[in-house]
Amino acid sequence: MFTLYYKEISSFLNSLIGYVVITVFLLINALFLWVFQFDFNILDGGYANIDGLFTIAPFVFLFLIPAITMRSFADERKSGTIELLMTKPLTDYQIIFAKYFAGLTLVIFSLLPTLIFFFSVYRLGANVGNIDIGGTWASYIGLLFLGATFVAIGLFCSSITETQIVAFILAVFICWFTYMGFESIYSLELFGKIDLFIKTLGISDHYASISRGVIDSRDVLYFLSIAGLFIILTKLSLVSRKL
Repeated sequence: MFTLYYKEISSFLNSLIGYVVITVFLLINALFLWVFQFDFNILDGGYANIDGLFTIAPFVFLFLIPAITMRSFADERKSGTIELLMTKPLTDYQIIFAKYFAGLTLVIFSLLPTLIFFFSVYRLGANVGNIDIGGTWASYIGLLFLGATFVAIGLFCSSITETQIVAFILAVFICWFTYMGFESIYSLELFGKIDLFIKTLGISDHYASISRGVIDSRDVLYFLSIAGLFIILTKLSLVSRKL
């Protein structure tokens, strides 16, 4: 399992797309936080925080993570190596989790450089250290849970097709719907008393809760459940291919 895990990471980092994806993620966030004259601009905002990062990053993740996961199984199927992989002394779940944790590790790699933004604001404040450290770390945890969920969705999409582009587009759509779709349905106010329940089905509601600095066990359980659901669906997809 660990051999496959390292293989997945090495394969991504040895390809140009790996560095392009991570660079684009950092560049987009840096431009919105430091250059573009939007509400997210730290220098114009006048407050010692990086809240804009946690607003922008989920939308960048909608494209970044599908780009990371799209080749996980789709490339194996297209090249015909999936059969060879299945003959190795690994269970389906070991294969899935090796690819899952490799994808999650790459997401963490993309987030680590953003700590530069945090330390910059920490030092640039009118009073050094005048930043809500606890709230910032809670927001990072929320971003990790969000990334972990998107990775599971991306793996599932990659497992049901042989084409990387199809896997990418499908993952972008499902990630968007789970993140913003239920929020959009809620805003229409079509279902009366159950509108609020519909809102809680979406990732956005639980991500916003953690980003406020409150790590509620219900939010943690929600993220773990959604990620677990798509991992199970990925397992079922692999089993169906064997039949």
